[in-house]
Amino acid sequence: MRICKEYAFGKVKGFKLGWSPVGPPLMTVYCYRLGDLMVDTGQGHMRKEVLKIAKDYNIKRIFLTHHHEDHSGNAAAIKRANRAGVFGHSLTRSKMAVAFPILPYQKYVWGKSQPLMLEAFPDRIETALGEMVPVPTPGHSKDHTAYLLKDAGVLFSGDLYLADTIKYFRADEDLGAQIVSLRRVLDLDFDTLLCSHFPRLENGKRRIEKKLAFLETLYGDVIRLREKGYAAKRIFKALNLREDYLTKYFCFGNVSMLNGVRSIIRHHQDSKAS
Repeated sequence: MRICKEYAFGKVKGFKLGWSPVGPPLMTVYCYRLGDLMVDTGQGHMRKEVLKIAKDYNIKRIFLTHHHEDHSGNAAAIKRANRAGVFGHSLTRSKMAVAFPILPYQKYVWGKSQPLMLEAFPDRIETALGEMVPVPTPGHSKDHTAYLLKDAGVLFSGDLYLADTIKYFRADEDLGAQIVSLRRVLDLDFDTLLCSHFPRLENGKRRIEKKLAFLETLYGDVIRLREKGYAAKRIFKALNLREDYLTKYFCFGNVSMLNGVRSIIRHHQDSKAS
């Protein structure tokens, strides 16, 4: 099954993309368009549909929130087809310069990204809705970047939000850094939260506040038990956390709730050492 649906979020267009060989997609992803500019490019499995979007709207500039394959999957193809400029964080540029390895489940669900050379952010990013400003928001990945449309009150949040509460985390996520990033965006002026998986047209700040409260509570609970000498698995059990075992085993353990506990412990240890 292939899903490509267009939505209007004010004056920003969003395209919901999903792919699966049989039945409904396991997860959909959005890319966004305003004028000749696109934020993220969707998964490689949806290349035909995304290339048509890029052609129909004459996309000339692409800004990536981070390098993950469901966000960067069609950047190289659009760059070739439209002679578009592709921009991103310095770490995104390093990551995308060569073919980076992904796990079998990632290739199955999203498809691979093709390497390409990204450009550094220009001094000013002018759009059809006013200036757009990159906001460093590491945590989900080291290179994660959100984009703020200041005049329109819109935040392209990539994977910073995802949901009010999170059921599982990637093994390489840094929950401590995510908390800092969530606090950072709460200082910005926006109402529309254009998440790459679950966009919110209104009350975007409230969604960020809920996510932040969830992570801060989890962080505090984990560290309270860690300081009593509990190991990660014992903390997991003591807090009555639930594991989505189907997701965990499908993703070879790369995605799990236990990963969140381990990430908090790592961050706390690193903070004490520094």
